[in-house]
Amino acid sequence: MPALQVISRTEPFDVVVVGSGATGGWAAKRLTEAGLKVALLEAGPKTAPQSFTEHRQAWQYPYLGGKLGIAKDRPIQSLCYACREGNHEWFVNDRENPYTQDRPFHWIRQRALGGRTLSWGRQSYRMSDLDFKAASHDGYGDDWPISYADLAPYYDIVERYVGISGQNEGLPQLPDGQFLPPMEMTCGETILRDKVREHFGRTVTIGRAAVLTRRHNGRAACHYCGPCEQGCSTFSYFSSPWTTIADAQRTGRLTLLTDAVVARVNTREGKATGVTYLDRLTREVREANGRIIMLCASSLESTRLLMNSGIGGESGTLGRYLMDHIFEGGASGVMPSLETKPWAGPPRRPNGIYIPRFRNVKEKMTNGFIRGYGFQGGSSPEFAFGASGFGAAYKDAVRNGFFGISIGVWGECLPRWENFVEIDKDRVDAWGIPVLKIRMQWGDNELKLWQDAREQAALMLEAAGAVNVRMYGKPSVPGFCIHEVGTARMGADRKRSVLNAHNQVWDTPNVFVTDGACYVSVACQNPTLTMMAVTVRACDYIVKEYAKA
Repeated sequence: MPALQVISRTEPFDVVVVGSGATGGWAAKRLTEAGLKVALLEAGPKTAPQSFTEHRQAWQYPYLGGKLGIAKDRPIQSLCYACREGNHEWFVNDRENPYTQDRPFHWIRQRALGGRTLSWGRQSYRMSDLDFKAASHDGYGDDWPISYADLAPYYDIVERYVGISGQNEGLPQLPDGQFLPPMEMTCGETILRDKVREHFGRTVTIGRAAVLTRRHNGRAACHYCGPCEQGCSTFSYFSSPWTTIADAQRTGRLTLLTDAVVARVNTREGKATGVTYLDRLTREVREANGRIIMLCASSLESTRLLMNSGIGGESGTLGRYLMDHIFEGGASGVMPSLETKPWAGPPRRPNGIYIPRFRNVKEKMTNGFIRGYGFQGGSSPEFAFGASGFGAAYKDAVRNGFFGISIGVWGECLPRWENFVEIDKDRVDAWGIPVLKIRMQWGDNELKLWQDAREQAALMLEAAGAVNVRMYGKPSVPGFCIHEVGTARMGADRKRSVLNAHNQVWDTPNVFVTDGACYVSVACQNPTLTMMAVTVRACDYIVKEYAKA
């Protein structure tokens, strides 16, 4: 990118962290509490509880809380279920933050203090050695350079702090954790759990969610108001500004720089010296200098920074092996034996059920595909708005409703060389920074396991006594699960990876990348918990090595 005229520079911090989401918040907390002086840079503005809209009703918005008023500037972001009239400013303006799609790819991004922890799905699952050592299991790709035993203590640290509600199940492919009391299942879900165990020997459990079921670390238990994606005035779901970043600020060793759009990592003689950033509003160019740089900006943003900085490219793998979860398919039906009044169910529980992976746990291949999938879903009474009739008869039919049940697939995507990102040399964002060109499509393995999952979902619902069971969906557009990972993978061999086992860039060892970019394989579990554990592990390594310097 062209030279920028810098108007101010900081004295060197011990660590400069880029990104304020799940991983950036943990980096700030862990490093400041260890005594290091940290600068935390966020491209978006500060957030405050006054901006939360979880209790605001649809009729209080000009466009009734929907998408109509936001799609013009956010044609991609507004496709996301979580991007609404009440919170759209947390999501990027697509016109200011473009990217090039070689094939359809929905890149959902949030630029505000807290990043995607403001509106994430909160499902939090550990990976196992079936995932970390997947290549040893089935022969495809590469193993992670770390094992479950390496990460387990850091999973413990994260779970104990964050507050994950859930149920231990004793499954090797889905390790148990440090859980708060689980949320309750509905009648339909317990029937599904029992019948699936009876007929298939599979586990149905309550979701493991970063939502408090009791008071924890000074935060109140969830009050089940519903729309978590719009903020939480009681801070009952995990979001970095009110937890990890707040802890870092209390140390007095954190400098928080919001509206700081980082353009590149600066280097001299093979070492990083800091970052150059632009003020989001004034476009003034500044530098934040540091002895260590941590990129926690989200998978593709961190890789974009590495590419625009000329860092991490020696192996040729930078930008390669982009992954996401394939979803938007499953089965649904109706539970005819249950009370159908909508008020017979629980309140607006911010969670669902989870069916852990059962395919290829012992086998290498099933029905022509490797790896596997999990299910998320639920069962609850609903109004029958599609009922026939008129007047009082229609109203009675609507109120009587039905007890619905649905489970959807989250499937693993294989890491493939041909799924990649690169810099589009002919296009820049609103701050003059070259943007990404993204090329990704599902392969035969993803499509086979997605179809198998739909068929198995229907069989499980039928076994539970559901009627009117139908398979639904079509394969999601890559990126739309918002679980994009890879493109700056860890590895044991610098010729086949960007980062080493401690998340250091091989060719610039004072740069660390700990967000989803470091992933070697994506497994089928939601990735955020593992990103946080990886970050805590890398921070402990930084603290230990920094003490030697």
